[in-house]
Parts: sequence; structure tokens; C-alpha cells
Amino acid sequence: MTALLEVSGLSVSYTLGGVPRPAVRDVSFTVDRGEVVAIVGESGSGKSTTAHAVIHLLAGNASVDAGTIRFDGADLTALSPRAWREVRGRRIGLIPQDPTTSLNPVKRVGRQVGEPLVVHGLATRRAADAQAVELLRLAGIGEPEARARQFPHQFSGGMKQRALIATALAAEPQLVIADEPTSALDVTVQKQILDHIDTLASTLGTAVLLITHDLGVAADRADRIIVMQNGEIVETGPARSVLEDPQHPYTRALIAAAPGLRGPAGSSQGASGAAHTADRAPRPAADHGAPALLEVTGLRKEFPLPGREKLVAVDDVSFRIDRGETLAIVGESGSGKSTTARLALRLEKPTAGGIRFDGTDIVAANREELRTLRRRFQLVYQSPFASLDPRFTIAEVVDEPLRAYGVGKAERARRVRELIDQVALPAVTASRRPAELSGGQRQRVAIARALALRPELVVLDEAVSALDVSVQAQILDLLAAVQRDVGVSYLFISHDLAVVREISDRVAVMQHGRIVEQGATSRVLGAPQEEYTRRLIEAIPGSTLSASVPVLPGEAAA
Repeated sequence: MTALLEVSGLSVSYTLGGVPRPAVRDVSFTVDRGEVVAIVGESGSGKSTTAHAVIHLLAGNASVDAGTIRFDGADLTALSPRAWREVRGRRIGLIPQDPTTSLNPVKRVGRQVGEPLVVHGLATRRAADAQAVELLRLAGIGEPEARARQFPHQFSGGMKQRALIATALAAEPQLVIADEPTSALDVTVQKQILDHIDTLASTLGTAVLLITHDLGVAADRADRIIVMQNGEIVETGPARSVLEDPQHPYTRALIAAAPGLRGPAGSSQGASGAAHTADRAPRPAADHGAPALLEVTGLRKEFPLPGREKLVAVDDVSFRIDRGETLAIVGESGSGKSTTARLALRLEKPTAGGIRFDGTDIVAANREELRTLRRRFQLVYQSPFASLDPRFTIAEVVDEPLRAYGVGKAERARRVRELIDQVALPAVTASRRPAELSGGQRQRVAIARALALRPELVVLDEAVSALDVSVQAQILDLLAAVQRDVGVSYLFISHDLAVVREISDRVAVMQHGRIVEQGATSRVLGAPQEEYTRRLIEAIPGSTLSASVPVLPGEAAA
């Protein structure tokens, strides 16, 4: 029987500055009906370009230089734009990587989820709206009837991603291309979503081309794994064979850098070649007898829903952060952790509760008082691409907060150079624009901008969730070094417990808007008291294979 998808000799290049730059070289693979094939590799390896070439959604400066792509026996490279509209969404679904830029901000979420059913004549508008509610429920979104009536800005990043997954699966396509589909999701919801995709694959014969930097996800879900490096396939084979007996040095390095595969302790050699310690040396204990840098008490936030309904996003939340300390808030998407972070910075006004920063009540602060205080606390967003102005050079991006607070031109130029060096970017980066940088480089720029005014507190909202494991390790090392050097405090919002273990002193676990467990990281993750915390830990992907993957020389076994 012929494969559902057959890619042969695919080569793709991007034209930058008038010069074609190869991104994918002579890539060939197949995906059978009902099969899950994972393409793994670091950022820039060519895996997303390969996926976008399959569905004919490459950027305007990209060109397919060679190769053929056949789907269900038909040559996709010969399709007209009109024919492609019949294929996309109906026969091939796409789950895009960035949920923050993929939903229409002026349309209700439920209407967008049901749109493929209407466009392809599979349901009336009323039936599609009703089915959208069920699709949101299947995607793991609570209160789907109410959520369907909301707009994207009222969703967390993880909830937006689940809505996109529901949209891609709406028409029950033959093939789903999932481009980092769960990078923004906590582990328990990630499991639910991947279970749902697995169910489709097994019951409907839907094939899945899974693009991921998470080898734990690939280990748990893929029938076969394709490993890409620098635009080429360097290894391919059955998933268990690739993970338990990798033949290529790059594959071995990727496995060693994956927290879910290398276990909870020990050091590893990252895919970039840099040694990385999973459990950093503990910092001196914070003095909890001294005044807290940030103290939150009884925090509550309600959002109005259509009619007289209200959504309680944060309910009676209390915590403190001391100077030089890192507190991580973990929990499922929609648990209230990102809303809590925005409240702590007074980017949202609480319905009730107190927030004191260095002893100052910032709930009662007026606009001018808040502007003065905001020099002292900053935010690094989940998506660096969405938060960096594409028209600015990197120097202008980093300079922006300095200019806004009236720092002199000469001092600004000196500080920008210092910051770019501090986040370990080449000096030439200053003249480039965000689109010319990798995801990891853009996140370094976002961190540099956040540090520009020498804040005492930085809130990091899923700041490493979309990065491959080796770049993630580099960013975590950078944050630790900055904290050691300048004593900055971090409020670290994350769904990734392996990352939280590496960077935080204390952890607060949130569920349904409330903190259900809080304490020292070693205690909460090593001996959790709550069933919910235990479920989070047990859902970490790749743990079933962690005992059987190879250990590199010099790496301690978990």
C-alpha cells in the first residue's frame, strides 16, 4: 500500500539580502496512514520548514528548489491555489507553533474553532457553533460553553494553543501536521491533547507529522523518529530504536540534553556541546525574616462573561518573594498563574487582595507612582517574536525602556552594548532585526530589554517553553548568572517541572485559580503532598524511557 505522504529529495532555501540560503537539503521520508512520525531537532534544523513545505505555507522569501511531495497519490507541488483551499483544513490540518499570533483577535474563539466545518460544507453555522463547544471540551478546556463566547485576548497562551488544536482537528483530516503543538502547554494537558491526537490516529486512521524539540514527547508518541540537523536528516528509524540505540553523535547529544529522558538529577552534555548541570548549586537561603521584595496577600481576580456571569481566574492567592530569590508558579494552562503574574506587576487590577512591592502598596498606587515603580520590575513574555517590534533593530529594542525613562543618549548606547554582551549575543546582533534571529536569540534580546533599567524583580512568563532543550539550558544558565551577579529576584511562570527544578528556590502549585501547595522546590517536587502535584510530576513526557536511554561518558546516571 502506498504511503499517505511521500516526500522525496526536498530542498528549500530562503532569500536573505538577495542571497539564497539553503534551509532544507535533499530530505526524503514517508508517513503511512494512521502513523505518527516525529521530526526532531534544534531550532534552525529545518524541521518546521519541512512541515510548512508539505502544506504549502512557506514564507514569501522561501522557494522549493528540488523534490516532490505526494499526498494520497497526488502531486501537491502541482496544485493550484484554489485546489489548495480544498486540501488545507479538510484533508490536511495544521496546528501552528505560535498561539499568540494565530487566532483572529476580533472573532470569538468558538466561531473560529468551527470555521473549518462551515468553509468545507461539513456543517451549518449553528451546528458548527455547537460542535465547537464539544471540540473545546475534547481539547481540555474547562467551561467550554462560556469559553467559546470569549475572545482570544481572554485566553491564556496554553488555552489559545488548545483552541488551535481543536480547530485543526475539527474536520477530521487524513493528516495533521503538528508544529510544536504542545510547547505552550503544561504536562497534564499536553498528555490529554496528545492522547486525543492518538485516538484520532487509531480510530479514524489520521496520520500525524509531529514537529517537536521535545524528545520526551517523541519518545512517548511517535512510531518513527526523524532527526534533523542543519537542514539534513542525520538519523531515522523506529522510535524506540533511535532513542535506545542512537547511531549519530547529534542524536546522542539531543537525548542527553532532554530533562525527561535523562532523569531528575545529574549533569549532561547538551546538544550544543556545552556541559549543563541539571541541579545547580543551591544559593544561600533567603532571609525570610527581612521584609519581602514582593508580598501578595488574598489576591482575587474576576473577569466578566457575557450576561451576568463571572469567571474567577485567581482566588485567595498569597505568596512572597525575597531579594535574590526565585519563586516558580506552576500549574495547568488556565490555572491562573499568568494572570497572577500580571496582577503582581499591576498590569491588571485585582478584584480584591493586597500587593506590596518593597513595602509600597501598589494596588492603591496612581499612574505616576506606578510608572516610577515599574523601573524596578519587568516582564519577559512567553513569545519573544510577538513582543519585539519587527521594525526596530535589536539595539533599538533594548534601548526602548532606557529612552522611555529619559536616560541620556551616550549612557543608553553604552548600556545597550553592555546588555547585548551580558546576554552573550555577538556585538553585530545590535544592527539586526528580530526576524533575522533564532528563537533563542530573540529570547536573549527580550531578557536584555527587561534588564535594561536594572530591575529588582523580573517576571518570566513561560520564557523558555518554546525553546529546544540545549538553548533552554543556555537561557537558564544565563538567568542564573545574572541573578548571581546583580541579585535580581525572579517570579518564574512555567508548566515545565524539569525546568522549574533547575531554576527555582521555592514552588507554588496552582489549580483552578488557587495555590494548592507551596514550599521549597526540593520538598514540593521530591515529596509532594497534594494529589494534583503528583499528577503533574507523573505526566512529565519521556519518563518511561529514561531508564533505558544511553548515558554519555561523563554523564551521571539518574
